Amino acid sequence: MFSKLVKLLVIAVISAAMLAGCGQNKGSTTQSSTNTGQKDNFTIVTSFYPMYISTINVTKGIPGVEVVNMTKPQTGCLHDYQLTPEDLKTLEKANAFVINGAGMEAFLDKTIKQQPQLKIIDASKNIELLKDESGEENPHVWVSVSNAILQIQNIAEQLAAVDTKNAAQYKNNAAEYVKKLEALRDTMHKSLDGTKNKDIITFHEAFPYFAKEFNLNIVSVIEREPGSEPSPAELEATINTIKKSHIKALFAEPQYSSKAAQTIAQETGAKVYTLDPAVTGEAKSDAYDAYIRIMENNLKILQEALQ
Repeated sequence: MFSKLVKLLVIAVISAAMLAGCGQNKGSTTQSSTNTGQKDNFTIVTSFYPMYISTINVTKGIPGVEVVNMTKPQTGCLHDYQLTPEDLKTLEKANAFVINGAGMEAFLDKTIKQQPQLKIIDASKNIELLKDESGEENPHVWVSVSNAILQIQNIAEQLAAVDTKNAAQYKNNAAEYVKKLEALRDTMHKSLDGTKNKDIITFHEAFPYFAKEFNLNIVSVIEREPGSEPSPAELEATINTIKKSHIKALFAEPQYSSKAAQTIAQETGAKVYTLDPAVTGEAKSDAYDAYIRIMENNLKILQEALQ
């Protein structure tokens, strides 16, 4: 009788220990499957802010799908960006990595080498790329609303292929967001298509896709390489171009110093405006419409500058 009681106590202790082991991750943000004990969440990491905005719209309201932006929201374009140890830790937890592609993420080869199993979602897949004067492909695809639509569809399609359980929801969300972007594009065309003044000077090579979409003519670019001040010869060339073409508006970007643009403005009498390539922002609860709000503000600025 005593021996049987001991056996029952042992069984009870073992059972309690097993139950405690199953619940040890209670405080974690990662949910566990009740059947397998494996991670049930699908974690998507995005390379930078434009991809984050696109991806949270594609994944909106889907249970168990988490979106994490690898870089800080104020990082800006990833020109010459170097991965940090923190970035690598973030990517280790990812099931999929959404990138702009088109050469923006120069560190991608290193990432693939370190994590060959990571699923890469290329938002610029099959999008026709523009080239600059040196023949290099321009990666600022998302600045065109039409291309942003194609990127949304790319992200949804590729995520659906990787995470088949949520395939229908990815595609439905993408379709809803595309409707908003199409309405934005229509509004911008109605406002800009009739503009007689089509000549603009931009800060760096972020706006060729935008200019092509709305039939604007980029006469000159102040800084070919963002963050690198133009040489005196380049400044003089831009000043001469403005004087010859009688351009009245220069477009700086909020992510970079407008010092060079202000210098040019003083020499030519042109006015400096700000166009935002939608590359930085805050990861707030209302970030879903961040791209749309930025483009609506760009439209207002263009209407004022080109009137």
